[in-house]
Amino acid sequence: MEKATVLIVEDEALIRMNAVHIVEDAGFAVVEACNADEAIGILESRDDIQAVFTDINMSGSMDGWKLAQAIGGRWPPLHLIVTSGLSAPNKDRMPPKGRFIAKPYTGAQVTAVLHDLFGGGPAPGPLTNDNDHGYGKVA
Repeated sequence: MEKATVLIVEDEALIRMNAVHIVEDAGFAVVEACNADEAIGILESRDDIQAVFTDINMSGSMDGWKLAQAIGGRWPPLHLIVTSGLSAPNKDRMPPKGRFIAKPYTGAQVTAVLHDLFGGGPAPGPLTNDNDHGYGKVA
């Protein structure tokens, strides 16, 4: 069985490397982008991406919120995980299928959300749903 592929979008190289290790350890294939512009190019050129894990605060022509909106509009089947240590989730900006994980996140939190999104059931970790806002949040 082929691994699901997750696109990780993070402009901080060390944080991106950590996210890559977490997602690979959770059993997923990974593609990396250092900003939203690069991520859009990857999504336009590949059809194997099934989820995007993006930071909110990034350099480039668009931040993670704008990237999330673009993904929701152009690639609605994609799972979306948004993370930030500065910005709180915003229900008006988050696509309905999107999830938010606050930084600093743990491997268990990311793994739980990925397993939940891909139907493997939630892995151990504090996952809660905030149905009033249309997105799940890891506490």
